[in-house]
Amino acid sequence: MGLRTDLAAWDGKSVDDIEHVYDRYCREPSFVSDILGLATEATLQNGATWLLKHHVDASNSLSSDEIVRFYALLPNLTHWESRLHILQCIPHLPVPTEHREAVEAFLRTNMTDEVKFVRAWAYGGYWELARQYPAHRAEAERLCETAMHHEAPSVKARLRQVMKKGF
Repeated sequence: MGLRTDLAAWDGKSVDDIEHVYDRYCREPSFVSDILGLATEATLQNGATWLLKHHVDASNSLSSDEIVRFYALLPNLTHWESRLHILQCIPHLPVPTEHREAVEAFLRTNMTDEVKFVRAWAYGGYWELARQYPAHRAEAERLCETAMHHEAPSVKARLRQVMKKGF
């Protein structure tokens, strides 16, 4: 079996199963490149983005080319889970200048998502964008302060964590 086959066989629910997939392939030299490619396929997107998130959560870095490919995924993410996984990666990855506008648009779009976790991580992503690009700081503060008055408690909790870090 290969990575594609294992991702296709994943039920989308079992953390143990997807962790086994990660453990089986993460040491392959082409692992990140492979999952970035598979993340472009709608049927494999959730598993591939879960693997990406797990990889960066484990303090693994991506090359500058991989980071560019990572941000190039944004317009093609069709599932809320995939968008959430990518949003959860943003604090670990710098936003290249050439993707700054696309990342900002992606974050703004996801701030209005019906899924609270997606909204929470989108606000946090905007805060991270503002940490890297000071021109966005005033807008990040405005967006987060507004959200603190109008958002669900779970979103507010995430915002408090993010805002506590400051810029």
